[in-house]
Amino acid sequence: MNAITGIPQGIDLRAEIDRLRKERNAVILGHYYQKPEIQDLSDFVGDSLELSRKAAETDADVIAFCGVRFMAETAKILSPEKIVVLPDMDAGCSLEDSCPPAQFKAFREAHPDHIALSYINCSAEVKALSDIIVTSSSAEKILAQIPKDQKIIFGPDKHLGGYLKRKLGRDMLLWPGVCIVHEAFSETELLKLKAQHPGAPVAAHPECPPHIVDHADYIGSTSGILEFSKTMPGDTLIVATEPHIIHQMQKAVPEKNFIGAPGADGNCNCNICPYMALNTMEKLYLALRDLQPRIEMEEGLRLAAKKSLDRMLEMASGTVGQGDLGTR
Repeated sequence: MNAITGIPQGIDLRAEIDRLRKERNAVILGHYYQKPEIQDLSDFVGDSLELSRKAAETDADVIAFCGVRFMAETAKILSPEKIVVLPDMDAGCSLEDSCPPAQFKAFREAHPDHIALSYINCSAEVKALSDIIVTSSSAEKILAQIPKDQKIIFGPDKHLGGYLKRKLGRDMLLWPGVCIVHEAFSETELLKLKAQHPGAPVAAHPECPPHIVDHADYIGSTSGILEFSKTMPGDTLIVATEPHIIHQMQKAVPEKNFIGAPGADGNCNCNICPYMALNTMEKLYLALRDLQPRIEMEEGLRLAAKKSLDRMLEMASGTVGQGDLGTR
């Protein structure tokens, strides 16, 4: 017996996870930033909201979310009747950590004439304090539906908010949060890499700072970057987001070459998300076996958070008019 995990020695983890998946009537969700071995055994692989919506459509009794805490919370918000487990409850997010609910509440109260657009990378409490949630793929469409004279708070990602401000010309108050992964890319090393691969396009996530985004040929969500990799001209792509997405690119178009954008020393692993890396096969096995650690949420909080998520889903599908978007 493994003294640290309580897992019997010599166990076939993949086989046991498959057995427990059937026994528990569970669906396993794997984010694009998970290790390849977890992506490959997941029932669905994708972005956080996409995964939560797919899980809600299944008849599963249990959702095992291999991602980070705010993602598992979103799954619970959309599927309250299901058991939601996260392999490691310490799998957080630097953006979520940068925006404590009490401080965000005070900030909102100091700007009562602003509505709050919050990036989905935030806690359930911050979602409950927000008017509309956005994703990196839906933010532009949602902003386009908000009257130009409506004052806006955007948080917690200042780089995504800044990118939207520059592109759309919208003046927004930005919460000063950043993603530690996308903050780690080096402009100097990126330019060296571009020089080594002349003509290779750069695809960047809008969570990257401006000095990286400004060199990108394509800027978009993780799913968008994956789609771009399939249709881009040429055979080499430089990828400025968490590098585990490259696993899906290589599966989709194995004849192409994908290079992760470098960090400060040109060869570090600083662009691998340390929170996503906390999930392992061993922890997934234990989560399915014990149905712990489990996401629990008070119903009032869940409903308040769901309201801002529902508003996003409505606006992303174009079913909300501008007249519905007054201040809070």
